[in-house]
Amino acid sequence: MAKHKPLVWLPACHRNLDLADPGGYTVLADRYAAAVTSLGLQPVLFPMADAEDVPNMLPLVDGVLLTGSPSNVEASRFGATPLETDLLDPRRDALTMALVRTAIVEGVPLFGVCRGLQEMNVALGGSLYQRVHTDPGMLDHREPDDEPLEVQFAERHEVILEPDSMFAEWAGGTRAMVNSLHGQGIKELGRSMVAEGRAPDGLVEAVRIKDARAFAYGVQWHPEWRHETNRFYDRTLKAFARACSEYRAKKDAA
Repeated sequence: MAKHKPLVWLPACHRNLDLADPGGYTVLADRYAAAVTSLGLQPVLFPMADAEDVPNMLPLVDGVLLTGSPSNVEASRFGATPLETDLLDPRRDALTMALVRTAIVEGVPLFGVCRGLQEMNVALGGSLYQRVHTDPGMLDHREPDDEPLEVQFAERHEVILEPDSMFAEWAGGTRAMVNSLHGQGIKELGRSMVAEGRAPDGLVEAVRIKDARAFAYGVQWHPEWRHETNRFYDRTLKAFARACSEYRAKKDAA
């Protein structure tokens, strides 16, 4: 029997898309699943999983990709006061806080994108700017949401990468252009998190987890967006895919 592709857990988001259906909907943006699939991996969702399920369900997969989302991490999780404008997803927060910590301990490859980076930071005790653009000296990192997706996901600013980092290796240098579609951002780094890339205003946009047993990185931009046309995005995602495949191979050999 042929072995199946490495499985990558993509945490679901939860939305009330139909006011007549109070049960809500479980959703995932196709671009994440499509990117994972294009890399030879199989995306999986566990729609009703919660924090208590993580220890039993994480061994079923070979990697975790924390996706972006329109929702924000709940402010109370990093000691801040919620904003009236916050779109929240407490079910996702509860799952991903546990998922981040357990994946790191168990050595499961972990990659956070946009909200996923912020989840990693908060799960490890860090904090967030709730509105980056309102802090003195900071750029407006939000996308023009009234424009077509091609414009929203266009490269918007440079990131300055640490010279000896994996990000610099993937980018082929210490500077790269990235897209920018976020309102929140890292304020204080969480435990074991190392800043590997910053925006021109100093905002941390790329991290690694110090002394992690496996691939453990996060980015504030969206490398899944048409990654096949962007060398930096593509090489970053392929590094994650290799880590998942290697993790799967070790499990199969055990």
